[in-house]
Amino acid sequence: MIFVTVGSRNYPFDRLFKKLDELYEKGVLTDAMFAQIGTSTYKPKHYEYKDFISQEEFLEKVKEADIVVSHGASGSIMKALNAGKKVIAVTRLAKYGEHINDHQIQNNEAFNLNRYVLMADLELNNLGECFQKIYEGTDELVPWVNKDPMAIVNMIDKFIQENW
Repeated sequence: MIFVTVGSRNYPFDRLFKKLDELYEKGVLTDAMFAQIGTSTYKPKHYEYKDFISQEEFLEKVKEADIVVSHGASGSIMKALNAGKKVIAVTRLAKYGEHINDHQIQNNEAFNLNRYVLMADLELNNLGECFQKIYEGTDELVPWVNKDPMAIVNMIDKFIQENW
């Protein structure tokens, strides 16, 4: 099962949900999917969804999932990584009204550069390829081991300071 989460802030991410429907229509995706779509106005055609879910339901969906697709919120990504899930990170962009700024780029790049997640390109053009890599076992992702609870925060902070 694939679980998609975009958080609860008041910003739509219609672009992502349209792309996921396209991937079903092209036959790239065939697995069952559940999406938490937040305030998005686009209503998915090929998979189950709810606007919002409780924290308990969120954790249950992560547990059930083989793959988690998450916007660039480090909390959502970390919950999936701590559960041992394969994660595809997708980035909300300010130019599409998906967030107030583009900070999710830095979050997703930091996780991706350390091979904890696959990061779809900013326009989501390679999202299907990200799924294919996981399906084929060529994703080269490194399992997250939480030996230091602050490690990821420190890693992201270091990345941002060195690159921005």
